[in-house]
Amino acid sequence: MRLRLVGGGELAPALAAALDGGIPIAPVPEARLLAALRVDEPVTEADAAAVVTTSGSTGEPKAVVLTRAALRFAVAATHERLGGPGDWVCALPTQHVAGLMTIARAVVAGTDIRFARGDLGDLPPASGRTFVSLVAAQLDRALRTPETRAMLRDYAAVLIGGGGLPAGLRERATALGVRLVATYGMSETCGGCVYDGVPLDGVRVELDEGRISLGGPMAFAGYRLRPDLTAAVLDGDLVHTQDRGRWADGCLQVLGRVDDVVISGGENVDLAAAQRAADAEFGETAVVLLAVPDERWGTRVVAVTTGSLTLAEVRSRLEPVLGRAATPKELRRVGELAYTSIGKIDRTALLRSWAGKGEHGDAG
Repeated sequence: MRLRLVGGGELAPALAAALDGGIPIAPVPEARLLAALRVDEPVTEADAAAVVTTSGSTGEPKAVVLTRAALRFAVAATHERLGGPGDWVCALPTQHVAGLMTIARAVVAGTDIRFARGDLGDLPPASGRTFVSLVAAQLDRALRTPETRAMLRDYAAVLIGGGGLPAGLRERATALGVRLVATYGMSETCGGCVYDGVPLDGVRVELDEGRISLGGPMAFAGYRLRPDLTAAVLDGDLVHTQDRGRWADGCLQVLGRVDDVVISGGENVDLAAAQRAADAEFGETAVVLLAVPDERWGTRVVAVTTGSLTLAEVRSRLEPVLGRAATPKELRRVGELAYTSIGKIDRTALLRSWAGKGEHGDAG
């Protein structure tokens, strides 16, 4: 069978047909990721239902093959944890697994699926038992809008994925009566499979020197026509991630990516921890920290901001918290930050632009 590209209103019925044994589908991705789907070649993976694209940690496009069994397991485990099925609202790009899974949950449960824009300006009111999946940036904006946050209070749960919850966001939402569920997972695990730090029933979490692996029936079948990449990530039903974590009070804490730990001037720098400190000091994404190659330091930490902060201000406020090695040595002011299509800071794009021409701001 060949892969069927679908989008828009075709996606829900096409996914339903694929889950019932029909032609495997792929949500239409961004143009730069299209080649990874290899739409002109047959789908050889057994039980394949859907293929989603991802650029992964390296920026190399990959196509993740999800089976009918994996999708059905993920849907059932989610509804069991949430206390039963309900209607779903999709406010995320459907070419990503988080958006696709909102559709899959409604399709499998036979409930309604409705759609909303990414800015939630047309968020539909909850109709009975209703769920929505968002990323943190969407929720942050929604909580600042009285009409939208009032509507979110009526939802049975608001699932937040695509990255960790910024400091204080859960507390703000809870104080406003919004029921949050923080999810952790990836395209290769049919999206979130750890909810509020606790694996869904049937999912296991393994830590190998702090590196997280996720195992269970929700594991993907492989990267489409890339057995070399598959072998590096998939071991049976165990998906090796590039994330670091630890157990705390019986819950999984995700600390950042393995490659977030860099060496600068001979010292280990945890870039994820440094970013959390910057967010706490200046506000979410007011200052974005990057690690760039440096002949003297090996790697140096630099900062990007859209505001008027100076390097001296940033350094004076962060160095007492982070120490010298993790404190930015250069700051660049930009007109706007780069974001991925699901609202996360696009560090790959920011790193590419760092070497380009432009105003560097302060350096030190």
